[in-house]
Amino acid sequence: MDKMILLVEDNPDDVELTLRAFKKNDMLNPVQIARDGVEALNILGLGAKPAAKPDLPAVVLLGLKLPKLDGMEVLRRIRTN
Repeated sequence: MDKMILLVEDNPDDVELTLRAFKKNDMLNPVQIARDGVEALNILGLGAKPAAKPDLPAVVLLGLKLPKLDGMEVLRRIRTN
């Protein structure tokens, strides 16, 4: 089974564009979408409400201007852990 891609993006148009590009290029990896930095950290098991057993992604596509917690802070926390 292909590893998951975590797409962290709050703009629905950018999410749709990215998903369309994946489909056009026959990428079969499942994509999980986080709409803000806090949700992304929870999915990765690094937040205040972490997923019980996080399924770590192969790739994280991270927007920089996100609500609640910006992309640079998310990246800093990922690197710390």
